[in-house]
Amino acid sequence: MIKTILYTFFLVFIAELGDKTQLAIMLFSAKSNSIMSVFIGSCLALICSSFLGVFAGTYITKHVPPHYIQNAAGVLFIVMGLLILRGNI
Repeated sequence: MIKTILYTFFLVFIAELGDKTQLAIMLFSAKSNSIMSVFIGSCLALICSSFLGVFAGTYITKHVPPHYIQNAAGVLFIVMGLLILRGNI
């Protein structure tokens, strides 16, 4: 169990470094008078999105094989990357 917790922590921590969510939080905290409020709000948002991801993943994998989900996620990341490069997002 502890191995799964640590693996998940490091995976999410590394994935979140330097992404646009972190950059938005840095910008918001620079403009805010209450950095603790920004910290608490961003923590709650990450908790809620993780909660949705865990339960959606649990539900979806009961009906769809995991390799289909992995392939779909890969394709979606490529599409999003191309849209970002084109300036559509």
